[in-house]
Amino acid sequence: RCNFEFDLCGWKQDENDDFDWHLRTSTTAKLGTGPATDHTLQEPSGHYIFIKSSFFQLLGQKARISSPVLNRRNKNCKVREGVVINFYYHMYGAHIGSLIVYQRTISKHEKILLNLTGNQGNFWQHKALTLSGDGEDDFQVVFEGIAGRGPEDGIALDDLAFSRDC
Repeated sequence: RCNFEFDLCGWKQDENDDFDWHLRTSTTAKLGTGPATDHTLQEPSGHYIFIKSSFFQLLGQKARISSPVLNRRNKNCKVREGVVINFYYHMYGAHIGSLIVYQRTISKHEKILLNLTGNQGNFWQHKALTLSGDGEDDFQVVFEGIAGRGPEDGIALDDLAFSRDC
């Protein structure tokens, strides 16, 4: 479980992307760029991770952050038993980019679990994605944010949690 109140909780910025997800609060945000509060505390001082389209990112550039490696030998991580990742997202703006969620094996095979593009509303929304496959490869979940055209648009994530203590 990660609510980003103190750090990234073992989630890592990918090295093969164009820019990074940033830990931030709504009190440090410019008006109109991102949620008014985090999801966890419902307070402007609460933390979440965020990417913002800006003049520093070109349309289509990607920021990726990945979970710690989940071990298939852990009895609570057996995908056959219904492991789910729960999270909250906020995607608001006229020219917002995309949010893609992948399940990636340690052999680097990626499967898309979710692909959202465009304005999803100025509020936190919940998703629960079931992880797939029953192979022997350990795996990660990867969140990829893709920059849109709008300098005031952004994508935020909060309260990432795997089910069953995986």
